Amino acid sequence: MNIDNCTVVVTGGASGLGEACVGEFLANGAKVAIFDFDETRGLKAASESGDSVIFCKTDVSDENSVKDAIADTIKAFGKIHFTINCAGIGTPAKVLSKKGPIPLDLFNKVLQVNLVGTMNVIRLTAEQMVKNEPNQDGEKGVIINTASIAAFEGQIGQAAYSASKAGIVGMTLPIAREFASYGIRVVTIAPGLFETPMLAGLPEEARKSIIANIPFPKRLGKPSEFAMLAKHVIENPLLNGETIRLDSSVRLAIK
Repeated sequence: MNIDNCTVVVTGGASGLGEACVGEFLANGAKVAIFDFDETRGLKAASESGDSVIFCKTDVSDENSVKDAIADTIKAFGKIHFTINCAGIGTPAKVLSKKGPIPLDLFNKVLQVNLVGTMNVIRLTAEQMVKNEPNQDGEKGVIINTASIAAFEGQIGQAAYSASKAGIVGMTLPIAREFASYGIRVVTIAPGLFETPMLAGLPEEARKSIIANIPFPKRLGKPSEFAMLAKHVIENPLLNGETIRLDSSVRLAIK
């Protein structure tokens, strides 16, 4: 699909991978709605981009919060053509540690934000996409989700995070098959190790150790490279129902 003059919803758009997508799509003529819980960063991003961006303080796991954000987006831009789900959390915890079993509320919180939140935004933005006029291929919209290579090689302490991301991978194909009749494509990107706030707090020695295990290119990924792939997914009509690893061919170790 053509990006110019279309509207994209980016969850988690105030930082990291989502923020890079906001910049990439604005540069290609899109209008952007940032759905994020970080009001300070979100409002700053919107204020720097003029009338082409709105910020909606959003809890992706809350139905009414997302409905309100979608209503604001439709009011501002009229339609929704693309959704990029980047919102997520990665609270680490062992299933059984010296402190005892993992608290269920911690495990559930990660699933609620990462997995249920992704589904919540998919279902509610797709409801708007079906109203769009189809292009020459019959397309009305594209949904891009963010999983992780932890969905396939989860490390010790990542049970909740890996489960949530594996769930996103698992629902990609059935949703793509269902949405085919609506003219909506669904693709998931599974990034590897990227320069994002989740890794920013690591000590330098830990960063060096991580990078040492990356085959090529031997560095952390740049959020702009994630955004480049998201753009390509939207522009390439044959990409559908797939999970794409973006990871320099790295495979995560046990811990």
